[in-house]
Amino acid sequence: MARWQFWTVSGLGAVTLVVTVANMFLFSTARALQAEVNGRQQFIQQSVQLEVLNRDLINAIAALAVRRQDEQLRGLLAAHGITISPTTTAPGPAPAEGARPAPGAVPKR
Repeated sequence: MARWQFWTVSGLGAVTLVVTVANMFLFSTARALQAEVNGRQQFIQQSVQLEVLNRDLINAIAALAVRRQDEQLRGLLAAHGITISPTTTAPGPAPAEGARPAPGAVPKR
């Protein structure tokens, strides 16, 4: 093997080694970022599922505050930016005929 062939093959080997190390680094970085994105996506999905529960809980507290005329519950809801009134109803399916809608809560926006 000629001297120039040796240096050419050695240079190509070194370049291959550098590219391989860079590939391993990028692969591990991409996996770490993918794990972070998956964690955020799971959090968002769980938050959406809890939104219905939160809305029902707020509606129940608001109905109780109106029914009992409880100023402490009204204050608690107001502290979180939620105003209530006896005529406010929660959004949702239309009530059955003859049924009265329960008092609800409307968040301030």
